[in-house]
Formats: sequence, C-alpha cells, structure tokens
Amino acid sequence: MKSINVKGTARPNTGKKASREIRKAGAVPCNLYGEAKGENGLPVALSFTATQEELRKLVYTPDIYSVNLNIDGKECKAVMKELQFHPVTDALLHVDFYEITETKPIVMEVPIKLNGLAEGVKAGGKLAASVRKLKVKAPYIAIPEKLNIDVTNLGLGKTIKVGELKFEGLELVTSPSVVVCQVKMTRSAMSAAAKASEE
Repeated sequence: MKSINVKGTARPNTGKKASREIRKAGAVPCNLYGEAKGENGLPVALSFTATQEELRKLVYTPDIYSVNLNIDGKECKAVMKELQFHPVTDALLHVDFYEITETKPIVMEVPIKLNGLAEGVKAGGKLAASVRKLKVKAPYIAIPEKLNIDVTNLGLGKTIKVGELKFEGLELVTSPSVVVCQVKMTRSAMSAAAKASEE
C-alpha cells in the first residue's frame, strides 16, 4: 500500500461552533482514534485540523493509502476511516483517522482489478463488475493497493462470488455470497446460442 503525508494542527476547541469557524478558515476538523480509551471504555480522540489542500490528495482519489500524520511535530501512522461531506455542496466536512501499527490487523476496503479475457466475453457476453471494492482484514503492511482477480475461465452467464476468492495473508470480510463480477448475456450471444441449438 502506498503512503501519503498529511500535516495537521491540534485543536483545543471542539463542538459545532468551533467546527464552523474551522471550515470558514478553509480547514477541516479531524479526529485521530488509537489505543487510548476513556473511563467509559470508549476510544478517546485526538482532535486536530488539516487544510483542504492537505486532504484533497488523500480524499479525492480511487487509491488507498496509509497516512503519515504529523500533528504539531508528533508523527504517527494512520488510515482514513470515515468521511463526512455536505449533502448539497459535497464539501468535505470532517475526517476520522485510525492509528495503525505493523502488527495489528485493520479492516479496509480495497479496489478490485479484473484481469484476463473471460471465456464468456469471447462467446459474445459482456463482463460486468458488481462491486468496486472488497473489505479485507490484515495488518496494513500486508494490504495491497488492488485485489487482482483472474476472470479468464469465467463463462457466459457465470459469476464470481467473494466466497470463491482467496488472497494470501488477507481475510475477506465482505459476505461470501456477494457477487464480484459476472459475464452477462448479450442479444448477440443469445441469438448465437439459439442458432447453435437449432443446428
């Protein structure tokens, strides 16, 4: 997995009013969650801000990254866990990060990449991906940038489900029954099949 650098500034004030002021200044309120827990047993967040410019390269991309966070000179490794956008303007409102280590497993959504020319496509069908990402669980150093899926043997009208896939060092969290991709019948393929059966 590729890494990216993000600089932040700790923020003493939290709440809606403080968050509005931060956004007016062109920054984004953020939280970093890690091992620390409060008296109630819930995770304690380190609140900080980052500029829109710093976050843009991380948020507006199909790629996944580990994040080298630098908050007032204090550095740590993290992954982006949750984003909030304005429902009308699509402006970035809030980002949650989760601190990571080389040994602790995390759950991340990883993009899929379909490789090969499917048998069903050769027969006139159309290959269609049903999902763009799959959830996996592993230490972040074991998580790849993409999940490569070979579709060469996928026949006409056939599907590949999550339960049929295996990736070394990764646990698939997405439900085994989810369809990843399929070769759909096209009109030309159906007419060719009908013609072949008549002959």
